[in-house]
Formats: sequence, structure tokens, C-alpha cells
Amino acid sequence: MTDASPLLTPIAVREAAEHMLTDGLSDKLHHWSVDLDQLPKVARFVAQVTRGNYPSLRVPFHSRWRHFEAGGIARWQKAQTQRNWPTKEAQARAALDLAIVSVLLDAGSGGRWHYAEPGTDKRFASSEGLGVASFHLMASGVLSNDRSDPWRADAERLMRFTKADLERAFQVSPDNPLAGVDGRVALLNRLGEACYAQASHFAISDAPRPGGLADSLAGEATAGRIEAAQILRRLLDTLGTIWPSRLTIGTTPLGDTWLYERWRTTGDPLSGLVPFHKLSQWITYSLIEPLIARGLEIDAMDGLTGLAEYRNGGLFIDMDVLRLKDKAAAAKPHEVNSPLIVEWRALTIALLDRLLEPVRQELGVSADHFPIASMLEGGTWAAGRRIAREKRADGSPPLNIVSDGTTF
Repeated sequence: MTDASPLLTPIAVREAAEHMLTDGLSDKLHHWSVDLDQLPKVARFVAQVTRGNYPSLRVPFHSRWRHFEAGGIARWQKAQTQRNWPTKEAQARAALDLAIVSVLLDAGSGGRWHYAEPGTDKRFASSEGLGVASFHLMASGVLSNDRSDPWRADAERLMRFTKADLERAFQVSPDNPLAGVDGRVALLNRLGEACYAQASHFAISDAPRPGGLADSLAGEATAGRIEAAQILRRLLDTLGTIWPSRLTIGTTPLGDTWLYERWRTTGDPLSGLVPFHKLSQWITYSLIEPLIARGLEIDAMDGLTGLAEYRNGGLFIDMDVLRLKDKAAAAKPHEVNSPLIVEWRALTIALLDRLLEPVRQELGVSADHFPIASMLEGGTWAAGRRIAREKRADGSPPLNIVSDGTTF
């Protein structure tokens, strides 16, 4: 039986991305041309945006926790004070519940949805809106089996979570439509099933819940230290079954991995498979802060890759590093598994790696103080959003991607 494990690593993501960039620089791609001469301009722009967002250059990691602070409100800090968890282990389980559930609800919202936050008179859209809405979903206790403790996402409740529950929590209506509602609900249902079925990972010190992974990861750590890539691998191993029916090798689901026929060779079942693991890496980035608060030290942060999604990838299109060979393709809808999107996402990963050192040089910061997670936060994601607003009145991405709510 073929071993799928080589595809379940950030190394595999990087290798495929570099291969795609090499092809792009050799003009072998069907859909994109690559102009690295534009990269210094992008580095200057990203550095400018980073300085504007973080004048002290103390840039936090790109993670879901930044969205919980939307509007300058320290929601999690307030929740910590109010709940006063008895131990750091209990608090970590709650934090991981929140982060994992929230990231799985963080696919593209569509251009019309927003969330009006109760009690603040603030409205948020896009990722900030999804983050704030999911924060209040957790705070409401709808995912908890314990009435005295709303800050739980119990597996049994996740399995019973419904479309009506999500639409009510996220204020969805005909006038406020949210893309991919069914896909989001199905992800949470399958998350509950995965946690319930794997007590050795998710129920070591409590009932089955996503946050139980904090205890499992602590058990895997060596002298209190664990590498970021090891966290990602644990997520891919334990939560691979939650993704929709996609590619598999034997009984191993490959998640955010797509077939690129041009690289397919006879006799090699792994050939032509391009992994990204975007949401799994986004979860990994979002687990680091609560795991540190629990007492773990996270090593080799740059072992993870950048994230292949709208804003990072859109930045390179809008700043002319990537150019469509057929300009009319920008207006057409594209499925996530289309060759055009697979090429673009892989190029995005490789270009983020190429951009990291020039941005550090522009900012005058060291690798130790500015890992890739900080560039994403400072950074490329915000720069991608800003340039999109300059290019298009509605700030939409430069590509029209058909989303099922489970990839981006």
C-alpha cells in the first residue's frame, strides 16, 4: 500500500511550490507568467504596511487571535478574567476549542455578509466578522454540554450542530447571505465525530473536545518543547477525516491536496499531487499562542509555510508578480481544483518564501524576531487586502473562486 505520509508535511507543500515556481520562471505553466523583477516593489509595500500596522515592529503571529481583537476590543482577555479557569491546562483546552472551531468557520464569507456585534454597536465583515461571530458563538454556550461552562466545544454538541444554529449565530438572512453555510456546518459535525472517535487524542483529561488536543500535544513534547510542523502533522493525522470527500491514498484522506495532471507520471501514485493544507496550517498558527500560554515552547516556526489564499495570493497578482496569460480568465469562476487555481496557490507559497528576506531587510529585523508568521500578519495579508481595495471598489480578490466554505 502506498504511504501518503510524505504529502502530510509542510516540506511537501514547499517542494511542490518551488517546483511550480521553477516551471513558471521557465514559462512552462499554462495559466501564469512570473515576473520576479516586481518582487522588490512588493517587499517595500509589505514593509510599509507592516510599519503602519505595527510601528514598534513587535509583530505578533498571524493567527485567529488577531481577529478576536477586531475593532480594538480585547475579547479573549475579558473572557479570561470573567471565566477565571482553575488551571492553565483547562484554559488551554478552552482556547483550542475556540481557535479550532473559529478557523473551520473562516472560509470566504462572500461579498455581502456582515456581523453586527451585540453590545458594541460595531459591524464587521470578512475574516474579522467571522472571527467575532464565532467568538460569540462559543461564548453563548451553544457548543457546550455543561451549562455552568459555556467555553466548551463538546464533541457531542458539535455533531448535533445545525444549519439553523449557524444561521442564527451568524445573523444569516436573505439580505445578509453567508457563502458555504452547509459546508461550514458539515465541517463542525465531522470535527465532533473525529474528536469522539479518538479519545486518546481528544479526551485525555476531559470529555471529547477539540481542545483536548492541548493535552495530547503536551504529552508529545520533549522537555516542554515541540516543533510547529509536529503540531501540523498531529492535526492532519487526527482531523484528516473532517474534510469533504477529496483525494485519498488508500484510506488516508489528503485534505487540501489537489491533482495537477501535468505532473502526473505512470506508476507513481504520489506524482501530480500538490498539497497546501491551508486551513490546517491556519489552525496550527492559531494554536501556538494558547500552547505557549499553557507552558510549551514552540520551535521551528518557519517550518510552516505561508498560506495560499485570497489575500496573500491576490497581492502577487495585483502587484504584477503573477500575470494571467489569458486576461479574460480573471472574470470567470474557477473551481478550487482547477489547474489555474492550483498553479496560483503553489506560486503564492513559493513567492511568500522569496519575499520573506527582502521584507526583513526593508524593516531591518532579524529572522528570530520576524518569522514568516509575522510577515503574514504584518504583512502580506493586510497588504493584499489594501491593494485589492485600491484596484477594485469592493475590495474583492482578483480571481473569482467557487468556494464550498472548506478551503480558503
